[in-house]
Amino acid sequence: MADLRSDFVGIKSPNPFWLASAPPTDKEYNVRRAFEAGWGGVVWKTLGLDPHVVNVNGPRYGAVWGADRRLLGLNNIELITDRPLEVNLREIKAVKRDWPDRALVVSLMVPCDDASWRTILPLVEETGADGVELNFGCPHGMSERGMGSAVGQVPEYIEMVARWCKANSRMPVIVKLTPNITDIRYPARAAFRGGADAVSLINTVSSITGVDLDTFSPEPSIDGKGSHGGYCGPAVKPIALNMVAEIARDPETAGRPISGIGGVTTWRDAAEFMALGSGPVQVCTAAMTYGFRVVQEMITGLGQWMDAGGHADLAAFRGRAVPNVTDWQYLNLNYVAKARIDQALCIHCGRCYAACEDTSHQAIAMLPGRVFEVKDEECVACNLCVNVCPVEGCIDMVALAPGTVDARTGEVVRPEYANWTTHPNNPMAKAAE
Repeated sequence: MADLRSDFVGIKSPNPFWLASAPPTDKEYNVRRAFEAGWGGVVWKTLGLDPHVVNVNGPRYGAVWGADRRLLGLNNIELITDRPLEVNLREIKAVKRDWPDRALVVSLMVPCDDASWRTILPLVEETGADGVELNFGCPHGMSERGMGSAVGQVPEYIEMVARWCKANSRMPVIVKLTPNITDIRYPARAAFRGGADAVSLINTVSSITGVDLDTFSPEPSIDGKGSHGGYCGPAVKPIALNMVAEIARDPETAGRPISGIGGVTTWRDAAEFMALGSGPVQVCTAAMTYGFRVVQEMITGLGQWMDAGGHADLAAFRGRAVPNVTDWQYLNLNYVAKARIDQALCIHCGRCYAACEDTSHQAIAMLPGRVFEVKDEECVACNLCVNVCPVEGCIDMVALAPGTVDARTGEVVRPEYANWTTHPNNPMAKAAE
């Protein structure tokens, strides 16, 4: 059986699935239920020193749904914890005492001065927590007070605060980065220059998810007014994967510990983050959508995939995709592929034809009887037809073997193309063998 145990900067957990700092980790009751459900760790909802944090008593979330009402993204306008600091600290200590094998990291956000960090760090350390995560990512509410992403957008501040924390605590320090920045590499470099043990990313994306066209108020609406909030969920996963990869392949930060966050909903999402260099992944929206027991599907699915692929432990595939992430200029322009339509699966809806004819390269012909066929001489393998087809596996992009395209005319040599499914250079044919 695959070994799912995680050791992240000395913080051990039985599996790599952690709950991110958010409403699900706001109190002892929640965290105990999460550990009972099987989560390997949690990052406790952000603590601060201000006793006057007040959250809105109204809608805190805006949402974006797919056509089937599946939740694609959440926008939240919630601040850091509004529960008393001493209550949170007492509960953290009790949970860590009773669940010593689980990772328990505490998220922190205080004013950007040395005295504030010197004050809060010993209080957290006394609880027995495994580490701290510096919240330099929150894009709303706290950022207007000079904290959160207001710090995370200035590399010099990141380095300075990370250095303060490392000088005043024995705990591992994780810096949580904001995606609301042009180039994620600069804050990551700053965090490690300051001595941070790891970075985590991404925090939420600054956003407005919609406008009520009856009241003309951004959603969520509080007494007729709205504010930008932080966007999370499956919709931000592509942004998160790219930023994790940028840090993992940057020569200045390559190989440094990363905790990936952003839209992790399934075991596959988690495996993709890990393949791009992530250690444990942090989850929020999936738990808020499906409940804490969703972690069981993640654990089972990841373990089965690892067993099938011969990955004995997480280190066996961590970072395996990083060497394959490159800049556009290094892509192989001699690689040629063509679309292939499986007529046995085609339902003759015509979506591929309409998309290609109107907005792409006019490379699909509609024959009598609404039979759709690819015109190889026009197909540039853009992949649009695959993405609009409602039937999974009906349209594939098939790589052509060297010599399949006539060097003089640029036309596809049909006999070799037709036999490509069994061609010795076809990686799928090799895999089948």
